[in-house]
Amino acid sequence: MVRERQILAGSGVIYPPEDFPPERVGVQLWQAMQLSGVRRPKMCLIATATGDSREYIDRWYEVVRSFGDANLSHLELFVQPNVPDVRAHLLAQDVIFVSGGSVVNLLAVWRAHRLDEFLRECWEAGVVLAGQSAGSLCWHLGGITDSFGDSLDVVRDGLGFLPFSNGVHDDLGDQPRRQRFREAIADGALPAGYATEDGVALHYLGTRLHEAVSVLPDRNAWFVEADGPGRYREEAVPARCWVPV
Repeated sequence: MVRERQILAGSGVIYPPEDFPPERVGVQLWQAMQLSGVRRPKMCLIATATGDSREYIDRWYEVVRSFGDANLSHLELFVQPNVPDVRAHLLAQDVIFVSGGSVVNLLAVWRAHRLDEFLRECWEAGVVLAGQSAGSLCWHLGGITDSFGDSLDVVRDGLGFLPFSNGVHDDLGDQPRRQRFREAIADGALPAGYATEDGVALHYLGTRLHEAVSVLPDRNAWFVEADGPGRYREEAVPARCWVPV
């Protein structure tokens, strides 16, 4: 039986509050594992957006293991794939988790290696697709990125599995991501979409938003759409705090 299509697309906690419990670092990995419904899920990291950073990959293994038993692997594409059959390896997973980093570089490299095709197959087969930041934006039609610089640019060539734009780190203070995302929608540069504050993830069933979940209390996702020429309207989507107990 084919499982329901699921995507968990979120913003990691870049600047955790002082009282942030250290055991909550990486809770979105735990959330993705729970969505699989498998006791010992097969979970693969794709860290293309970091240039397959060895430091990131090693740290990811440590963090995931702190949340329970799983059959873990990762896919490297630099300088060549580290598995003999990329498509088969990805289709064998229960969860695929995509790191943050450069979404522009991620999309270009993925398309060169046909991961855009393979990941759609995985999604349609019921593999949970998940990720943070670039690993959130990639599943949508587009969004705002700092891949080219801190001035922030619009990217419109996301994989488009989800028919929305996506804003990440919506409450990050050192970049005007919140403002730029809303301006792009108001100006018609991006379609309507969902933004997430740090620690919040969007759980989609098929192409419908099921709920927003968070690793921190009192956080929101936001639905933003155009409201006439040069204007937008937004609606808060309160996030359910979902952490291990």
